Amino acid sequence: MADRRPAVARHELPLLDEAALRAARAFDLLVVAAREAGDERWSRFLEPLPDRLRDDEPAALRRTTQRCRSAFGPGDSVLDALPFEVALAAQRAIDELIRRLARLEMAGDRSEAVQ
Repeated sequence: MADRRPAVARHELPLLDEAALRAARAFDLLVVAAREAGDERWSRFLEPLPDRLRDDEPAALRRTTQRCRSAFGPGDSVLDALPFEVALAAQRAIDELIRRLARLEMAGDRSEAVQ
């Protein structure tokens, strides 16, 4: 039987929302860095991510964080292609968001566990 509990809205999880918005700002800077570097491939990859980080509900945010984190792969990474400090800040922000999402998933419907 399907779980019919209503999903928790993102605005009801202020620490999760704050982490997602912080990650969106960091990825905004990463997009700017890719454009300034003239790196079209990374620009195309990164451009949709800040808006998704700002707008996705918690259920969709997991997929978005996985996409963001894939920019920091072992063989091909924005850490190597773009200004290191900007890329590192984005990596740290997305890792924090992933941790918050994991806490939410572990807590189940107890939204206070991620607060």
